[in-house]
Amino acid sequence: MKGQKGEQNKLLTGGDSLMAYETEDQETQYCFPDINSSCVKGQLSSHGYIFTYVFASLLSAWTVFLNLLVIISISHFKKLHTPTNMIILSLALTDLFIGLFMPIGAIRLSETCWYFGDTFCGLYFLLISLLFSISIGSLVLIAVDRYVAVCHPLLYPQKITITKTLVSVCLNWVCLSAYSTALVISNGYFDTSHRTDVCYGQCLIMISISWTVTDLFMSFIFPCTLIITLYLRIFYVVHQQVKVINSLMKGGKCVTEGSVKRKSESKAALTLGIIVSVYLLCWIPYYICSLTGISSTAMNVLLWIVYANSGLNPLVYALFYPWFKKTAKLILTLKILQPASSLINIFTQH
Repeated sequence: MKGQKGEQNKLLTGGDSLMAYETEDQETQYCFPDINSSCVKGQLSSHGYIFTYVFASLLSAWTVFLNLLVIISISHFKKLHTPTNMIILSLALTDLFIGLFMPIGAIRLSETCWYFGDTFCGLYFLLISLLFSISIGSLVLIAVDRYVAVCHPLLYPQKITITKTLVSVCLNWVCLSAYSTALVISNGYFDTSHRTDVCYGQCLIMISISWTVTDLFMSFIFPCTLIITLYLRIFYVVHQQVKVINSLMKGGKCVTEGSVKRKSESKAALTLGIIVSVYLLCWIPYYICSLTGISSTAMNVLLWIVYANSGLNPLVYALFYPWFKKTAKLILTLKILQPASSLINIFTQH
């Protein structure tokens, strides 16, 4: 069936539900017993039920907490108001909302019936699709930012400013909002009453073949190809720059301030490259397996790996950005409530 094939090619596939037909089996339970087209209520073991909710709750709390630290850090401390950090702020905001939606994902996974209606089902898919799209869009902006900073350092101050970056971030949100809305509405997610392939009490994504191909290209193939191409160029330039700087230092020659700055930009590019690599490692298995038509159980596992990516980005900041450790400490100790705390130079060595 076309709908089932599209279901495996799009994000957020849920567990399989069955149409409720008349049966003499008195033990069969339905999501809505008084409705003839009700879905059959599936059974989940108590251990699986508990594990799903505990795991989703912990992952959600972790994701929201860490991304909130990133958002407060960049928003509060003026030294962090840079073009690159504005994009990181957008990414952290997206990851924060994804973390907030994780409990709903757990409900869809654990509860085999959807009791919240078609409108909320469509709205949920719209928002989660939008957030995942903005994530990959933000990574594209980060790749472009780092490409200009490393490969064209003299042009960076003129080409990449905070104002231009904020405009780019806003355009990213607006354009992808329009795309996600078109995707959801055109496939009838807000009204499944006219479908014969969906039982009552089911919340699934089913898209047409044309939208499947379009979304695969727009949400994965094109942005990932662009990101990988830019970072391959960045890593090549970084390698050449580091070789030059190291040779100057070994020769006892003076290393200029510009060379030190280029080395710092290179380190930032490598750190953000790790974030991109983690993103791709989380997403590539999902997209590959979704095209091969594996079981819904395996797809659910891969889907939660995709969710977990939103909680991994702040961990990368904590491991590779000294400023994040300092700002997190200032936030948790409530020192940001002190007067003029936003002017603290968090880059000074103590």
